Amino acid sequence: MIAVVDYGMGNLRSVQKALERVGAEAVVTSDPDLVRRADKVVLPGVGAFGAAALQIEQRGLREALTEAAGGGAPFLGICLGFQLLFDESEESPGTRGLGVLRGRVLRFPSGPGCPKVPHMGWNMTRIGAGNALLAGIPDGSFFYFVHSFYAVPEDPSSVALTSEHGVRFAAMIAGERLFGVQFHPEKSQAMGLRMLRNFAAL
Repeated sequence: MIAVVDYGMGNLRSVQKALERVGAEAVVTSDPDLVRRADKVVLPGVGAFGAAALQIEQRGLREALTEAAGGGAPFLGICLGFQLLFDESEESPGTRGLGVLRGRVLRFPSGPGCPKVPHMGWNMTRIGAGNALLAGIPDGSFFYFVHSFYAVPEDPSSVALTSEHGVRFAAMIAGERLFGVQFHPEKSQAMGLRMLRNFAAL
């Protein structure tokens, strides 16, 4: 069973339906105990870093999420859920993220000569380090992005995919069981579904 974590912010049903489409059992939940018992955990998210961190605290999910992401079940953060894995974000100064990954979340440069922010639409990715979620996904694949901020991990070896929008940024990080993607696999058609199928098969 895959727990799709509901903290009041996120495209939950789309993620759940995409996982079910690839044959996984996915349950939307805000129950910390169910998150702890799940075989795998997905942390989606759309919105602001500070509001999301507050909702996670108020719903008593922080400890369950850090336990799961810190070495328990396979864990996938999507978009804002990916950014929440880090220590902090320029979007919400003074608000702490889950701190499972060392690093910060920065805003894309804006102004004359810079690409439009938010970064929205299909973008090409380049493979850095291969991992189980990238099985069957070729270098140069396109995924669907919607974001104004990007994560900068302290450990560059964790970056599995990069993309570019004015700056080169981490589109995906990967560890043994912990994964995070800045794009929306549930909106990325064949390649996104392939990635979710790979995650469900772990």
